[in-house]
Amino acid sequence: MTATPNGAVEGATPNGAVEGVAPNGAVEGVAPSALPTERLLHELEQLHRTRHETFLYGSDDALRRHTERTAELEAEYLKRFPVRMVTAARTRSGARAREAAARIEATPS
Repeated sequence: MTATPNGAVEGATPNGAVEGVAPNGAVEGVAPSALPTERLLHELEQLHRTRHETFLYGSDDALRRHTERTAELEAEYLKRFPVRMVTAARTRSGARAREAAARIEATPS
């Protein structure tokens, strides 16, 4: 990041915020748009893997930031891959079929 002659920071938003930098100056991660696809997928995996623990035991700030970062990375993924592969089993009808099959299997003959 460099300052322009008028004191603005290159790469800053109109309100002066710099992507990936918190208002207090703390670095909050690489901008999602700057991540190579492989790294974006890795970051998403890590966030999804740690979500439950952060939800249960993280501070309010940690949970807020986790939620924000997940949303940022998921939005970037959907921007890059607007047409995702959807598995039939992950739809409502697929879930109902799974439940029906489980009920049939659990019913004594």
